[in-house]
Amino acid sequence: MSSPASSPAASRSVASRVASAFVAEHRKLVSTRMWWILALVMAVYLAFIGGVLALSITVTPPGESAPPLVGIDAALSTYGVINAIGYVFPLVVGTLAVTSEHRHGTIDQTYLAEPRRGVVLLAKLLGTVPVGLFLGVVGTLGLVATAAPVLAWQGQGAHLDSGRVWQTLLLGVVVTALWAVLGAAFGAVLTNQVAAIVVVLAFTQFVEPVARVSLAAFEGVSGVAAYLPGAAADAVVGASIFSGFGGGDLLSRWAGALVLLAYVALLGAVGWWRSTRNDVR
Repeated sequence: MSSPASSPAASRSVASRVASAFVAEHRKLVSTRMWWILALVMAVYLAFIGGVLALSITVTPPGESAPPLVGIDAALSTYGVINAIGYVFPLVVGTLAVTSEHRHGTIDQTYLAEPRRGVVLLAKLLGTVPVGLFLGVVGTLGLVATAAPVLAWQGQGAHLDSGRVWQTLLLGVVVTALWAVLGAAFGAVLTNQVAAIVVVLAFTQFVEPVARVSLAAFEGVSGVAAYLPGAAADAVVGASIFSGFGGGDLLSRWAGALVLLAYVALLGAVGWWRSTRNDVR
């Protein structure tokens, strides 16, 4: 009689386990309607914000001699809003990818199919990447669809022939995928779905924006604002609408990426530790 260690299931490599779990987790995520509904809402929302923002920064305010931003700076600030405004959507999608199983009780079957909690968590994190990239593409298309014509009309061009603009747009898509992964890691820490969504909305819509401006206003702690997740993501994208509102300086692009990955690693580690303390019912 073969020992458990020599059984086919036990002898599978970790990579094979992760690959199988990744396929399963990705299918779970895309089999629901919520992700594409959020993608549609994100596209419409960013299209609205893009048009309004492009108009507000290219039109000269009453009593002023020039608009707030001109040329490629206006374009970069507008296109960079994919992160500053749109990151709540991939965060929510990533959070739902984990918390939905806890809410509906299917996490027990998941752990029975794959007992290694670390493999399950890694598969959930990776499973959000394709959806995050899709959200990034859809959101960027919605943003550019309205912002570019306004920039060309009121500003000094849409600058879609600029390498810097395309770099900002492409990095915005990549950062959107990172936000989805970060959302899944956060969902592994706070598995209560309602509480997790409330925290995500409160953080993205109030806590971090206020913290970025407030911290940057005081010299002693101004550098701390750059290490907040939204500011780190802005550093990766290379543009920030917060810069015009006293949001402080940004890190270098690679430093921003490392800070984002550090958040994912920290939350993932806590989420994995938490999962090992919960027994399958």
